Amino acid sequence: MLTKEQIINDSKQYSLFSWSAQSNLNPLAIEKANGVYLYDYDGNKIIDFSSGLMSVNIGHGDQRITEAVVEQMQKVSFVTPSCTTEVRAKLAKKLASICPGNLNKAFFTLCGTSSVDNAIKLARLYTGRHKIIGRYRAFHGGSIGGMSVGGDPRKLANDTQQMPNTVLLDDPYYFFGMKELDEATKLQLSLEYVERIIHFEGKTNIAAFIFEGESGSSGCLHYPKGYLKGIKSLCEKYGILFIADEVMSGFGRTGKWFGFENHDIIPDMVCMAKGLTSSYLPLGCLMVSDTIAEKFDATPMMIGLTYNAHPVALAAALAVINIYEEDKLIENTIKKGAYLEQKINELRAKHPSMGNFRNTGLLGCLDILKNKKTGELIAPYNASGEDLKVTNLIAGKLRALGLYTFVRWGYIFIAPPLCITEEEIDEGLAIISEALSIADTHLEA
Repeated sequence: MLTKEQIINDSKQYSLFSWSAQSNLNPLAIEKANGVYLYDYDGNKIIDFSSGLMSVNIGHGDQRITEAVVEQMQKVSFVTPSCTTEVRAKLAKKLASICPGNLNKAFFTLCGTSSVDNAIKLARLYTGRHKIIGRYRAFHGGSIGGMSVGGDPRKLANDTQQMPNTVLLDDPYYFFGMKELDEATKLQLSLEYVERIIHFEGKTNIAAFIFEGESGSSGCLHYPKGYLKGIKSLCEKYGILFIADEVMSGFGRTGKWFGFENHDIIPDMVCMAKGLTSSYLPLGCLMVSDTIAEKFDATPMMIGLTYNAHPVALAAALAVINIYEEDKLIENTIKKGAYLEQKINELRAKHPSMGNFRNTGLLGCLDILKNKKTGELIAPYNASGEDLKVTNLIAGKLRALGLYTFVRWGYIFIAPPLCITEEEIDEGLAIISEALSIADTHLEA
């Protein structure tokens, strides 16, 4: 067996890590995981407060998934996508049952970004149009297509390779600075801005809008009430498709099967991954309406993947969905999300550096303040270098105290597995509280 040092050294020498300068890496070497905990090779217990990458929704180490995967591999581990299997039939039917409206057709992919890429292709094939509209503060994956329809700054190094015919929207928050306006007026102005963009770009040129069901890695930035419903109405008015990216916000994460259900809309397509298998195996899915699917009844649908409907990954997904239902994890998400918000608010008296906490179910993000009076964050959007000094101190303290989560710019993300208990929430928040003491000492006002 390799030592921890050998694992880290060989991993760094012979593999590449995403989104990172390779020489600066000091990865955790994880030996095992169970429930909401990771265990390293020194026997340290680490509470996972971001479900990996907001994806291990059922928790780690559930052997029901192992059993389902082994059983499937003993039957058939792979067939070409032109064949079918029992698990393909069962999972597709199950997904149709939990999706609202006429979202009844599943096209299985490999991951979230391949779901997004195929949604873009299908939107263009179906409409005969070419432009896709997304948001600056959104992330839709690391492929050229996914990066182009989102504005996450990780894409900037690849700007020369962007996919053409993409348009990005500013968030409606621009109007929220106009304090003299009521919420209804702000919403109206936000939607009027979007409608102007539709006309500027050519209403008959736009194939689809793509929105996250609930905002994720940009900071869990909440849509104003009625905003997504207004966007969907504009799509219907101009014959534009609405694609919901549920890669992060899907499968119970927001207290509903899908984040868009919090906004009283039904999309034309839904991109899935992460919680679909709880990240036990790589799998994505593009759920498509019957209306779109009918176009390809007599016309070839020219999209495809070698691992489309891979039976072993499908078996993992079917078992995971059964666990959501059997263990009542969506119900638990609603209860524990409310408890989490309560405990966060109780911490405010202790930490003046605490800003807003935006949370839906168990998809939450805490602002860390540099200036309480102005609301300035401890690090600006897309910060680097010296601007991240305090953020890095906070992230280092969390790691040293045995908590794993996603710390970005001026944000601490809190999105634990949906099986979490109140005691485990208390444990994680106690560690975050200790780390926030660092931010308290750097508060300017």
